Amino acid sequence: MNNILIAGVGGQGIVLASKLIAFAASGNGMDVMGAETIGMAQKGGSVTGFLRTASAEKGEKLYCPMFPKGKGDIIIAFEPSEAVRNISCLKKGGTVIVNTNPVMPVTAALTGGSYSGSEMTDYLRELEKGSYIKLFAEDMAARCRELGNPRVLNILMLGLTVKSGTIDGITAEDIKNAIRKNVKPQFVDMNIGALESICS
Repeated sequence: MNNILIAGVGGQGIVLASKLIAFAASGNGMDVMGAETIGMAQKGGSVTGFLRTASAEKGEKLYCPMFPKGKGDIIIAFEPSEAVRNISCLKKGGTVIVNTNPVMPVTAALTGGSYSGSEMTDYLRELEKGSYIKLFAEDMAARCRELGNPRVLNILMLGLTVKSGTIDGITAEDIKNAIRKNVKPQFVDMNIGALESICS
């Protein structure tokens, strides 16, 4: 069973990422449940998606799309402060996959405050040193620049997740198939190319 929390801010493609994981899992015969909070997405606010997968072959069953604090297996965070904000949802020894590139909160922008995100990433690295979490951290904005497309952030995050080997029963090929079935045809090659750039 996988208890996954996907977190970021509006406009980063969290909802599509959640949908692609769910499609890939269900395509492999797994039961899937999910729930999202997207009310603030249009204002650059926090977006959170809960996603649970279970294997019927292993006798696992799902009864609710959300899970209690301290029971998450994986946090996929598209922004470092969102990883820290949701860290209490993760079980000890769980995995955090994080984009280290920050998004300036609206409040900081309005007040002239500064936010580099580095303090959040440093905090996560300290948790990793203490064996509280397993951490996979990468600057995905830099990856997007290399590819010349900022719109593939969510696919790169899925690629890093698959590469980490933390989601049971989901491979890069499963995500590619999910892309083909759920993304507009004109964007399929672009997204598959982004996935391959990090998984290969």
